Amino acid sequence: MPTQFFSYGSFLFFYYAHAGTFSTYASLFFADQGMTVAQIGVLMSLIQVLRIFGPNLWGWVADHSERRVVVLRITGLAALAAFSGFFIGSTFAHFFAAMVLLNLFTSAQGPICEALMLSEMRGDLSNYGRIRLWGSVGFIVATMLTAYALDHWGTRALPWTAGALLACVIAAAFRMREVPRQSHAGPRPALLAVLRQREVLAFFASTALMVSAHSSLYTFYSLYLERAGYSKTVIGAMWSLGVMAEVMLFYFQAPLLKRWGPRRLLMLAFASGVARFAMIGGGAHWLALLVLAQLLHSATFALHHSSSVLAMQRWFSGPLQARGQALYISISYGVGGSLGGLGLSQCWERLGPESVYYVASGLAGSAAIAAALSFRWQDRKA
Repeated sequence: MPTQFFSYGSFLFFYYAHAGTFSTYASLFFADQGMTVAQIGVLMSLIQVLRIFGPNLWGWVADHSERRVVVLRITGLAALAAFSGFFIGSTFAHFFAAMVLLNLFTSAQGPICEALMLSEMRGDLSNYGRIRLWGSVGFIVATMLTAYALDHWGTRALPWTAGALLACVIAAAFRMREVPRQSHAGPRPALLAVLRQREVLAFFASTALMVSAHSSLYTFYSLYLERAGYSKTVIGAMWSLGVMAEVMLFYFQAPLLKRWGPRRLLMLAFASGVARFAMIGGGAHWLALLVLAQLLHSATFALHHSSSVLAMQRWFSGPLQARGQALYISISYGVGGSLGGLGLSQCWERLGPESVYYVASGLAGSAAIAAALSFRWQDRKA
């Protein structure tokens, strides 16, 4: 068990409580501020766009300075200063600037924390899920409590709730201690040389496509349910249901990963994604079908995430640990999430809300093809 189990768990609890609360309800907040669906799509896509730049910038600083905890504290304080922008102004340009500044700093915090965890675990990921699940618990608690606050006070309560959680993230960062990196025999590996390998490129293409599919949730799911007639309380409950399934998977994942390995579990995650998104697209007015689709979040997110992190250790460890995690976030959530959010917003406007989820189902299928190619090329090198 890592000596900083509580510190990692509390940081992830508040980090994902803040990120989950804001990403879940920001589209409703922006709609109430007079933004159009197209403008909301652009604003929400900035969460993903800044994941292209923020994690790589701060991951480089963390790896080269070897002061990852200090970087966590600096980015937390800067993020809180940027978040103050949501309390003033109400134009698209104003919200655009606030989203850029906020996500430039917050996008780096998750991968840096995970890099610290992986360094302390030294390749033994048996406790990874039991720490990571606290982020999911934070998401559940915060989204449910915020749902009640929004039903009572309206979306004007969102900045206050999310801002308070961000302050807690900073407090948790000040409890953490630095962890020495794993030693690496020989010269420092070249990051570009690793990225040029076709199996690595195919792996990241797969993760980007899977996250693109999930942009249908991150950007539009709350609006999709609201326009189908569900209350904010039900919307919050649906998000929490998915994350509860995620928590259970994280808790029990160690024997699954040990027995089946990341390859088989990734393929299971992709198959679940194809089914899940098609069910959401066809079942907007069938609550039971939506509930079943949310339970599949355990596979499409949690199983995919943990299996991907384990698979990445083949290429990224030691001196490349923080930048490997940063690249995973940048390429998957940054590039994949950005293109997915912007592309799916066009589907919403031109083809209707249901089309977003049918396209997402196709993206999950494409992710499976890219992953299969990555594994095939790895086998040929073995």
